[in-house]
Amino acid sequence: MVRGRRWAVLCAAVVLTVAGCGQRAAEAKPRFANAGQLPETLAEDGTTIVVGDPDAKMTVHLYEDPRCPYCEEFETTGGAPGLRDAMIERMARTEYTMASFLDARLGGSGSKKAVNALRAALEEGKFVEYHEVLYANQPEESVDGFTDARLLELAGEVKGLRGPAFDAAVTSMKYRSFVTASQKMYERAGGADDPDGPGTPTAVINDKLIPAEYNGLLLDGDGFAELLNRIYNRPGEWEDYDL
Repeated sequence: MVRGRRWAVLCAAVVLTVAGCGQRAAEAKPRFANAGQLPETLAEDGTTIVVGDPDAKMTVHLYEDPRCPYCEEFETTGGAPGLRDAMIERMARTEYTMASFLDARLGGSGSKKAVNALRAALEEGKFVEYHEVLYANQPEESVDGFTDARLLELAGEVKGLRGPAFDAAVTSMKYRSFVTASQKMYERAGGADDPDGPGTPTAVINDKLIPAEYNGLLLDGDGFAELLNRIYNRPGEWEDYDL
């Protein structure tokens, strides 16, 4: 079958299934629901943040930039709530690579500061909650709004996150090397075709990259949830798709 044809068939099937169940208006689910059930850790590569059951048979690798408005849409009203449900049900684990390329493109340092703060939150076991808070309160893309003061203010919404260690890590950019390494990891993910990186948000499910032409599925909450269910229930079929 022609490259990409089988993927188009899969996407069409997902859309039809979702339409058959009835489309609902996009709305953000309550934040932090069952977040404490999700283990979070730093992978051995030193850049990938892993959330969820390490033995889950489905892995979703996400590439995000804190200032990216499409990432915000994915995280609030798109596919992320369904992905979180899949993690809570131990169907999937999520690997995050946090990029910061929008600082260079738009000016400022908000992405770098936010990625540093997310790494500090991981150290406190609060990555999941803080990650949700940042996207729920994302400034306009053109505004360099993730300042130290704002990041600390938002951290106050996560119970138990604020403290001397976290606050100092934010204001001193303690995890600057992590921020740099994460950005380089993001760039490598683009391969020879996209040396600047694959774009955000990008999702790789069980080592298969969702092609850019189908990235709209990431912003469709019902559609993405249906895709995850199909992959979980028919892993062999997913492995056979030509992407």
